[in-house]
Amino acid sequence: MIVEDTVDFHLRSTLFAMRRMYNLIALENGITQGIGYALINIGEEGIPATKIAPLMGMTSSSLSRMLKTMQDEGMIYRQPDKDDKRIVRIFLTVEGEILRDRVEQVVLNFNNELFKKLDIEALRAFERVNNIIKEQVKQEIAIRQNNGNRKVK
Repeated sequence: MIVEDTVDFHLRSTLFAMRRMYNLIALENGITQGIGYALINIGEEGIPATKIAPLMGMTSSSLSRMLKTMQDEGMIYRQPDKDDKRIVRIFLTVEGEILRDRVEQVVLNFNNELFKKLDIEALRAFERVNNIIKEQVKQEIAIRQNNGNRKVK
């Protein structure tokens, strides 16, 4: 097998390069890439803390530590949900909104530069290929989860 001929190689190398870039940019703003990603996922209406971990692919304990850091640094605050007091919603402070705006601008600038180099057909093909990959991954996960369930019984 030639590793460079696999889809995995291209996805991982691109993802790692993007992560390095975003980590450097986050560092310039005094945050981590994870904090930046959390910031752009917290909207005006807030977000239940339990919804953030799946969006970011994090464990609950890692998310708890990150949210504590964000709260200690004045980026977020927590508030019980108006309708269901068991749910704690995360909201941005003014400082958090300023940081979120910076993070969003970085992402938009990067995408704008990419779009100058991609025509619409290439972008649509990229989206189609990504969707096919995601569907294949979901199928593989389902197979393995089902196999795991059979082994447990």
